Amino acid sequence: LKDGARFRYISGSIHYFRVPPAYWKDRLLKMYMSGLNAVQIYVPWNYHEPQPGVYNFSGDRDLEKFLNLVAELDLLVILRPGPYICAEWEMGGLPSWLLTKPDIALRTTDSDYLQAVDRWLGVLLPKIKPHLYHNGGNIISVQVENEYGSYYACDYNYMRHLLGVFRASLGEEVVLFTTDGTSASELKCGTLQGLYATVDFGPEENVTEAFMLQRLYEPKGPLVNSEYYTGWLDYWGEAHSTKSAKKVANSLQKILEMGANVNMYMFQGGTNFGYWSGADYKDGYKPITTSYDYDAPLSEAGDPTDKLYIIRSVISKFQELPAGPMPPPTPKFAYGYVSRVALLDVLAILSPSLPFYSSYPITFEALKQAHGFMLYRTLLPQEIVESALLSASGNGVHDLAYVLLNGVRWRGTLERDRVNGINISGQLGDTLDLVVESMGRINFGANDSDFKGLIHNITLGTSILSDWIIYPLDIDTAVAHAWPPTAQSSSGHRGPAFYTGTFTTPGISEDSYLKLPGWTKGQVWINGFNLGRFWPVRGPQQTLYVPGSFLSGSAINTLVVLELQEAPDNPKVLFVSRPLLNEPVLLSSWKAVFQCLLQPHFPYIKSCF
Repeated sequence: LKDGARFRYISGSIHYFRVPPAYWKDRLLKMYMSGLNAVQIYVPWNYHEPQPGVYNFSGDRDLEKFLNLVAELDLLVILRPGPYICAEWEMGGLPSWLLTKPDIALRTTDSDYLQAVDRWLGVLLPKIKPHLYHNGGNIISVQVENEYGSYYACDYNYMRHLLGVFRASLGEEVVLFTTDGTSASELKCGTLQGLYATVDFGPEENVTEAFMLQRLYEPKGPLVNSEYYTGWLDYWGEAHSTKSAKKVANSLQKILEMGANVNMYMFQGGTNFGYWSGADYKDGYKPITTSYDYDAPLSEAGDPTDKLYIIRSVISKFQELPAGPMPPPTPKFAYGYVSRVALLDVLAILSPSLPFYSSYPITFEALKQAHGFMLYRTLLPQEIVESALLSASGNGVHDLAYVLLNGVRWRGTLERDRVNGINISGQLGDTLDLVVESMGRINFGANDSDFKGLIHNITLGTSILSDWIIYPLDIDTAVAHAWPPTAQSSSGHRGPAFYTGTFTTPGISEDSYLKLPGWTKGQVWINGFNLGRFWPVRGPQQTLYVPGSFLSGSAINTLVVLELQEAPDNPKVLFVSRPLLNEPVLLSSWKAVFQCLLQPHFPYIKSCF
């Protein structure tokens, strides 16, 4: 019931943190015109509390501005404030600084964890309270935790603690709920008396059977699918995920025919800008692509797809659609390069503070490095005439390590769960550098804390390497405020290096896609904004979404590319008008295998596959 009358919501998920603020209203209007009467929103803790006690709710993190825009379009809100959200987001929304306490037990009654959670919710929930429906706002329900039945801990006292915190802050009137998959074990550990139990499932499942499982925990009350999957996420090195529009629509119709409430996850996916993409752990570490297109009804760039119109047609059978046309796709434009500087040549800019000395490697978290890259440096302890195996014990590289000897990239990269060792040779006293990249902390599928960096010792032959100098790299600040650097190193195209160019878009600031033909692996910034990771040789994603709001139509735009492995002989980039998210992975995977086989690490040849 809503205001005493029978009510059913048809909702869609959108993540304000994956969409530039300039486009929030456009995306919401398209959702409204699709026939939705509600939207579902996650709140990522790590996005708003980047350091303990430091909060950011401004600019692209202005949650209340987003909620007000939703209200202006007469849409209701289903809010999912965590503290854990999954969402294929870095560490599932939990801040990485929690791991500065190495023994912390996340998502349990661990005292250190609960202390941090309570402090965060003490800031967030008072901001939410005025927006609750019974307080005159548009939030009709609030989820507590997220898919907790999929987590190993099954700590009912933790869920009871959260229930008490939410009730104390938000009051007794608001509907609090949980969401879990449709298995007995998930529902057993994810539900709790006092929280309304809902389920999530996609078009592959039998609708009647799925809701029968919900009825075991909620004999009365509304049927709710809190995550009806319209598509799926992408992993680097695997095919672009799609779901048949016809199957999505047919199953949606069955859900609505049963009188159930439904939220479509996702209705628009958006982009994992910067370092925000997460990773799953399913028979190994699987990092998620920069694009979060999700094969959703609205594309990554917010354009209506055929799937949207088919879904809209189904919704029209159950409720009246808003009058007027669907807003058109945002215009796209294919615009029109390049000084080079090696990463090691600008180390003083990237790591302005004094480096850290440690007898043995230490993690990102120990040095309060949340994302990105760190440089680990030591000297070869002996002459290596013939090659010796450089390796990380216990799969200890999280997640990629680019190996340089005397500033020159060695042909080989250590990679978590794939390449654990390469052969190198050199002289006594040669400088060995490992540039280690975090590819995103696990958001789902593993029980352990996902520390980053060199988490175990590095060995050369039978010797453990020691006496490390460690440089945390703050590349984003350098690119935004101290770029371009005066140092130049134009020769060669191998090894971590920055390529800087400028371009103009006279009178135009329209969306585009950046393609990097011939490039290997790295990161891109436009006008200081981190667009995210590129990895075309691994695929499937080949282009990066460039929102027009990031460009200037009246001033010079600056493009910075960090290539970590090997740049093309003629470094150039292309701005194109269409995305390319589905390069056949067979081709890109075999390219990677071929490159791997070229590396002199015969004992580890299986890791190439």
